[in-house]
Amino acid sequence: MNWNSLSDLAIVQEIGKRLKEYRIKKRLTQQELAEQASVSVFSVAQIERGKAVSMTTLLPILRVLRLLDNLELLLPDIGISPVQLLKLKGKNPKRVRRKKTKE
Repeated sequence: MNWNSLSDLAIVQEIGKRLKEYRIKKRLTQQELAEQASVSVFSVAQIERGKAVSMTTLLPILRVLRLLDNLELLLPDIGISPVQLLKLKGKNPKRVRRKKTKE
């Protein structure tokens, strides 16, 4: 699936659809998932209907469904390149400055 070609609404709806499929595959009712995630049944239903919810609602649901490890694929650690590592030599940048250009 080309996620970049989807609207934000379509992405939220697809996430809700997939979470529902995972819940059903794990043989959990909305009530059971809500209780295990310490969220309301209404929140679970909203997600599954493709409605936006907060991250603090989504994360416990992902935890119960054992999907949190997939966040590493979503936002991998950037790390530091060997060249940058040599340049820094133990220095941690505190800020980024832009060079002024002459007009």
